Amino acid sequence: MVDWLTTSWLWLTRNWLYIAVPLVIFLATYVVGLWVRRIVYRAFNRWMVGKWEGGQLIIHTTRTPFIYWFLILGAFIAIQVSKLNSSAKIFADKILASLFVFSLTWVVVSLSTQILKLYIGKVPRLQPSETLIVNAVRIAIAVVGALILLDVWGAPTTPIILLLAAAILIAALAFRDVLANFFSGFQLAQGEQIKVGDFIKLESGESGYVTDVTWRNTQVRALDGNLILVPNSRLVQSTVINYGRPLKKATRPFRFYTRLYLKELTGLKASNLVELVNMLKEVPDSVIYYHTHHFLEEYHYLTPEPANDFALWVSDELGDEVIGEKLASIDTFDFPTISALRARIEGVIRDYLSKKPDGRTAREGREFHFIKSVSFIMPTPYVAHDLREFIEVLRQVSINSLAYHIFEARLRLKKGVSDFAIWIEECLDDKDLAEKLAYLDPYNYTLEGLRSTMIQVIEKRIK
Repeated sequence: MVDWLTTSWLWLTRNWLYIAVPLVIFLATYVVGLWVRRIVYRAFNRWMVGKWEGGQLIIHTTRTPFIYWFLILGAFIAIQVSKLNSSAKIFADKILASLFVFSLTWVVVSLSTQILKLYIGKVPRLQPSETLIVNAVRIAIAVVGALILLDVWGAPTTPIILLLAAAILIAALAFRDVLANFFSGFQLAQGEQIKVGDFIKLESGESGYVTDVTWRNTQVRALDGNLILVPNSRLVQSTVINYGRPLKKATRPFRFYTRLYLKELTGLKASNLVELVNMLKEVPDSVIYYHTHHFLEEYHYLTPEPANDFALWVSDELGDEVIGEKLASIDTFDFPTISALRARIEGVIRDYLSKKPDGRTAREGREFHFIKSVSFIMPTPYVAHDLREFIEVLRQVSINSLAYHIFEARLRLKKGVSDFAIWIEECLDDKDLAEKLAYLDPYNYTLEGLRSTMIQVIEKRIK
């Protein structure tokens, strides 16, 4: 034992510089690292104040590893100036390089995770996918770090890289639609072109309010209440009209109905004006409605619309153009109820008979047959909660639905206006717009013309 201590002491006295110099270099590098860290982080902190909130994350995450990296640098320089043989130096260099790669990978993973969570937290539509995105980035960085470590130790990385590339290519092909939707969703989130609550119209004609935007698709509540899932990639590649935020909600939604009717012979008929006026007094309202309105739907493309059946029969079959002209000139728009309209027709005929009681009689088989309208009212899937939805539904509903809400409503509700005007005034509290619609005389338009005019009036209102 004494001999060994003596030998060691003699070796140290002869070779103390071989230990002291590397040790001094290592400690000096550590001191320089402390000084450099103080200078660099103080300058970085002063430069980043108020510019980017991620600056504090960088400082917090890298402050301690920064000193570790200087310790690794100091150890590397100390080993290079030492008297170790070359093989020992190479082995030591690989260990130091591995420590550096490992610590750097850990810092990059930690910093990327914190920055991703910082930004994803500001984008609600990406929050459900936060775990997926963060883990994908972590795995990618860890794989790169592992490949560098393998390269440091001389392991063959080319086959691994090729294997990874093949796996990524296969995954990309298998999930190409998912990836396309994901990146499109990210593009939508960044651009804020479409947000929850916007009313959009797709290239295919579908429209509605956006209820949610996920990383795969955008959910749209259609006008018929159905939920449409639009892939984000399709949304980005197609033309989409974004009308923006919702308009004022109605206190009660408007449900669109449609009406179909059957013609039913009553068995009643008239062969002259006297019989006609007597029958008019007795027949139900559905008969008067049929003979004064059915042409509006059957010949809705004609303008001005044909005269009512009474005027046509009197002119064509009785050959009395004067009374026929008077009956044709009755403006149905002036009468809020069927009873009032019936009274006016009766009055015109009776006034004529008081001056010319001897009228003609129709030929056999050419009498006026009274027909009544049997209506079947059915709900449509369309419901409007505001004027934007109302316009879009108005573009889509059938003319039977328009006729029900415009012609029948005036006489059914006995208010002299359409269902549309009543809803807008009562549920949207827009009296001015309601009056503009009420002033439109539906008997002066074709149904399609009336539809277009109403849409123009409402669009002008909401712009």
